[in-house]
Amino acid sequence: MLLAVLALPILFSCNNHQNLPDISGIKVSIPFERFEKVFFANDSNDIAGGLSSVSREYPDFYPDFMQQILGVSGRPDDANTQSVTLSFLRGYTWVYDTLSQMYRDITPVKAELEKSFRYLKYYFPEYQTGKAITFIGPFDAPGVALTRSGLAIGLQQYAGRNFSIYHSTIGEQLFPTYISRRFEPQYISTNCIRAVLNEMFPDHSSGKPLVEQIIEKGKQWYALDKVLPGIADSIKTGYTTKQLEWCAANEGEIWSFVLQNENLNSIEPVVIQTYIGESPFTQGMPEVSPGNIGQWIGWQIVKKYAESQSSLSLKAIMQTDARKILDEAKYKPK
Repeated sequence: MLLAVLALPILFSCNNHQNLPDISGIKVSIPFERFEKVFFANDSNDIAGGLSSVSREYPDFYPDFMQQILGVSGRPDDANTQSVTLSFLRGYTWVYDTLSQMYRDITPVKAELEKSFRYLKYYFPEYQTGKAITFIGPFDAPGVALTRSGLAIGLQQYAGRNFSIYHSTIGEQLFPTYISRRFEPQYISTNCIRAVLNEMFPDHSSGKPLVEQIIEKGKQWYALDKVLPGIADSIKTGYTTKQLEWCAANEGEIWSFVLQNENLNSIEPVVIQTYIGESPFTQGMPEVSPGNIGQWIGWQIVKKYAESQSSLSLKAIMQTDARKILDEAKYKPK
């Protein structure tokens, strides 16, 4: 039976990295562009003219924003494009006003992102950074997306956990509190690096057995751990500090619970969802447990494997077969 109480407190403000990579010689500059400022400057009496101006200023991002985020053609002379744009501007101007104050100075975000990419380039020197574009979209638009011109950062998902709309009826339908509590500025750089790593090492484990899926997802957190050594585990995982403490105190019990109650080779959707789906806690475990606990287990397995394979590069570990990692990690937590 899993322990419902915590053992001695364990601090998870950040990992204790003894040998940080030397990134002093790695230079990264990421230009920031503020798409939302130009878009929300549209004159409601001349939507077509405003959209034409925005499309000229942002020829790469404009079609992505209009088609993928607002769901319209983006042609300035299109009646539906004009109608949807006008409705969006009227409904979200107050959001823009709030966030333009909150992110008046984007320098801290830029500095943190550039530092993160210096670590990324330490491990993957061939990676070429682009620019970053901030935007404000509907609340269900992505917080980070990779576009043809670089990183797109949706500020509507970083308004702070207490932002009123997140706690409205519609907001909680979109994002339960256990998710919206992560909508803080400090998650931006981590989510950007996560998106880049996911593009570099796509997760093709969907439909595969549970054990392979948890290890593939564990690789993602292992890579974040290496590339973001100064970032708190709570930011990388999305768990609360109490949830991380509980996992560390009950690691052996967690693994035993999974082995005793599940077939590691199961491909049943309900089983997969139980262990790697978003939820306030894991069914069958105490409410202090986190949802998506399978990814945490996979993370521990990958770390155990990496400890025994010190000569392997991060890239090699990310490309190692999940079954090989499981077999050679000899994961037997107490």
